[in-house]
Amino acid sequence: MANRPERSDAFLLDEDAGEKKVEYTADTKMINAGTFILNKEDHTIGNLLRMQLLRDPRVRFAGYMLPHPLIHLVRLKLQTNSSGVSPIEVLSAAIEDLGNETDYLTEKANDAIAKWKKENASGGVMDTF
Repeated sequence: MANRPERSDAFLLDEDAGEKKVEYTADTKMINAGTFILNKEDHTIGNLLRMQLLRDPRVRFAGYMLPHPLIHLVRLKLQTNSSGVSPIEVLSAAIEDLGNETDYLTEKANDAIAKWKKENASGGVMDTF
């Protein structure tokens, strides 16, 4: 198809054009709110961050949108409860928490696989993991 965008446009940043992965714009009407633009991302990261942010009691509002299916960016809007906590701090904490949860899940999965291999040492398919 000649009219189709390149697949790599969905995930590779155009560094020659100065494209950045994350951009932040503070809200002009509220000092404790802002918008993050996550370039070359989709619903996967948008929903993951939104749900993690909503777990934080310092967050009043967290939502995201994709402007169009062919435009690969996420607009994440974030508002905190007080002016003492910036949206940047809250998002950084959410990303750190997600990293810790991922590490925990990886560790538990590896432990379960090792336990299964130990109990079922048969030289089968699972020995390749």
